[in-house]
Amino acid sequence: MPSVEPITATSGLHTGSTAPPAAQKKVLDSEVFLKLLVTQLSNQDPSSPMNTNEMIAQTTQLASMEQLTQLTTMTSESFALSMRQTAAGLISREAQYVDADGVTQSGTVTSVSFAGPVPLVTIGDENVPLDAISGLTQISS
Repeated sequence: MPSVEPITATSGLHTGSTAPPAAQKKVLDSEVFLKLLVTQLSNQDPSSPMNTNEMIAQTTQLASMEQLTQLTTMTSESFALSMRQTAAGLISREAQYVDADGVTQSGTVTSVSFAGPVPLVTIGDENVPLDAISGLTQISS
C-alpha cells in the first residue's frame, strides 16, 4: 500500500508531483480535493468502506465551493465594469476631490484611464482615483 504524506505547515501541500517546491500548488482547489478523495478511497479498509453519505457530502461541498468561487469572480468583474462605466460617464463633468493637503479641488474631467485596478480621471493636470471624487456638477452649455 503506498504511503500518503501528511500535510503540515512546514512541509506545505504534497501533490505527488515532482515539480520543484516553488511550482507546487499553494491553494486547495478542486483538483487537490479530487486527488485527496481518490487517495482516500483507494486506501480505505475494505471491511469498513467510506460512508457514501459522507462522500456525497464532501462532493457537494466541493461543488458549492466552486460555485462560490465563480460567483465571487463574476461579482468582482461586474464591479470593475461598473466602475469603468461610471468613470467614463464623468467626462466633461465638473468634479470635486480632496487633494493630499486636504483642500477641495475642482475641475472638468477631460479623460479617464483604465490602466490600474481603480479608474483614474484626469481633472486639470491631476490624475484622481475614481473613489476619491467627492462631488459632481453638470456643466451648463
